[in-house]
Amino acid sequence: MGLIVQKYGGTSVADLDRIRNVAERVIRTYDQGHNVVVILSAMAGVTDTLIGLAAGVTADPDKRELDVLLATGEQTTSALLAMMLKSMGYKAQSLLGHQAEVVTDCDFGNARIIEIGAKRMNALLDKRTIVVVAGFQGTDLKGNITTLGRGGSDTSAVAIAAALKADTCEIYTDVDGIYTADPNICHKARKLKEISYDEMLNMASLGAKVLQIRSVGFAKKYNIPVHVRSSFSEEEGTMVVSEDSGMEQLMVSGVTHNKDEARITLKKVPDQPGIAAKIFSPVAEAGIVVDMIIQNTRAGGQTDLTFTVPKADFKKTLEIQKRIATEIGAEDVYADDHIAKVSVIGVGMKNHSGVASIMFNTLARENINIIMISTSEIRISCIIEEKYTELAVRVLHTAFGLDAECETT
Repeated sequence: MGLIVQKYGGTSVADLDRIRNVAERVIRTYDQGHNVVVILSAMAGVTDTLIGLAAGVTADPDKRELDVLLATGEQTTSALLAMMLKSMGYKAQSLLGHQAEVVTDCDFGNARIIEIGAKRMNALLDKRTIVVVAGFQGTDLKGNITTLGRGGSDTSAVAIAAALKADTCEIYTDVDGIYTADPNICHKARKLKEISYDEMLNMASLGAKVLQIRSVGFAKKYNIPVHVRSSFSEEEGTMVVSEDSGMEQLMVSGVTHNKDEARITLKKVPDQPGIAAKIFSPVAEAGIVVDMIIQNTRAGGQTDLTFTVPKADFKKTLEIQKRIATEIGAEDVYADDHIAKVSVIGVGMKNHSGVASIMFNTLARENINIIMISTSEIRISCIIEEKYTELAVRVLHTAFGLDAECETT
């Protein structure tokens, strides 16, 4: 039959009963004739507990040692599942990141996978052994334990699926698929049957938390079908696939929101070559990611420049820009951390006109002011006041026909 990679998140392995449920699901897949590789997260809450323990030792834990500590969460669940599968009469073996030959760079806490050697895993699969791999971790070229950052087990799963040339990578979580909007704030949100890699990449980067963005990038690069589904039901979930797989293209497939945004504006900046570099280079050196950037031309050789950063980096960025404003002769710096980004996403935008008009008119009817606008081939994002976020998501969802009674795809 085929080779299936299954990844289970923290809520799916939160206790022994849930680990037993995972074992039973793995066995059902195995008994259908498939080879199975299982990637596990730590039990829900364990990673935060370990971070808390480290904080009790020092306010600034050494990053290498913190990775050694955090990797124990996935080590625990992997060993427990392998034990449980063996107790049920099935051949199983757990592997830590280095045993699964997951090689990363040395960016402790946010390492990136360089390569995965599939030799050991393939040898076990040839013997019809269920392979259980600790997600979220690997080792650098010097043998140091590294972790892949929040959501890193998703990345582990898809990368291992690519290395093994798996038929499918199933991501099991506490939701039953990918929705047209966050169902917690938009009760008419519908589960999508399928979505393209590019749409999912945009959703992940714009606030949707179902899949980690790096995992989607791996899936697209190696054309690995990803099935997002619930570990608590047998319902089919959402397939993340290539755009040319015959999927129907809606004008808009989803509406996302992100309240983790802050806006900074430099007023009356000299409109000269090199000024933008002076503004953004110190931000980059501080490790701060800039999202949207807008520059408005003024008369008299001056301009206003506005950009957004994650809310966690707001104060640090503001301090940097106040210093830069003085150096370059800008008149003032304004800041606002009570904003949100609302976006509409869909590969169908490539073939449909009027998407921006529908979005802007819909927000205008609700008297929601648009502060900033950013677009791409399959996305339009607007910065608005934070207090209007939920309303904006709901009215846009309706305006683009996503909560109609017709079947979604």
